[in-house]
Amino acid sequence: MDDQRVGRILRALRRRRGWRQRDLASRALCSQRTVSRAECGRLPSVPVLRRLLGALDASLVLDVRWRAGALDRLLDEDHAALVSEVTQLLTKWGWEVHVEVTYSEFGERGSIDILAFMPAEGILLVIEIKTDLTAVESTLRKLDEKVRLAAQIGQKRFGWDVRGVGWLLIMPETSTLRRRVERHATLFERVFPVRGAAVRTWLRRPSGPVAGLWFLSSSHRTAGIREAGGRERVRAANRAPASHRVAT
Repeated sequence: MDDQRVGRILRALRRRRGWRQRDLASRALCSQRTVSRAECGRLPSVPVLRRLLGALDASLVLDVRWRAGALDRLLDEDHAALVSEVTQLLTKWGWEVHVEVTYSEFGERGSIDILAFMPAEGILLVIEIKTDLTAVESTLRKLDEKVRLAAQIGQKRFGWDVRGVGWLLIMPETSTLRRRVERHATLFERVFPVRGAAVRTWLRRPSGPVAGLWFLSSSHRTAGIREAGGRERVRAANRAPASHRVAT
């Protein structure tokens, strides 16, 4: 949908209500000039546009398209890389690992990013991998479902003798994700009391189920993006290696 069409929709919805531009502006907390420009296709910022549409009982749905579907593959790259890295670590530490384990139990359907089992201890581990955290409550609700069904899935699919079920939420180490977790600190501390180095220690020598959160510094880094500044910060590469620069 182009900007001109959005503007025409705004105008049509406003007129249907019998409002003047200043009436809509008052309800959307913006100026009459902003409304006039928006209706001509010169759209304001997304928050303002959402307020304008919201005042008219409409909503804004954004969709980004790029190279005929390549965007989904681009977004999946970081997730797949983190799943791969965690899988390699768990395998090295003696876990039996399966990725993308689908399930359909009692009308509940989904996919577990990583399902790992330590035979000696009988511990089953449900791992949720997130490279972004936009909906905290739905993430935790879905994780709870997977943990409830995990023992049955492990026994039926892989014949595991499960004596305890633990869970981990693993995310890449970025300042942005840490801030999002901090905004829900009380909730995360209750659901994921074990953190950081304690998670890594437990994975090497598990004893009883764990409920943890692990920010993992991934070795799979996208070119030009440094983790220290967060995944959103892109820094220009040096024009030439230091050894090739001309002294002045």
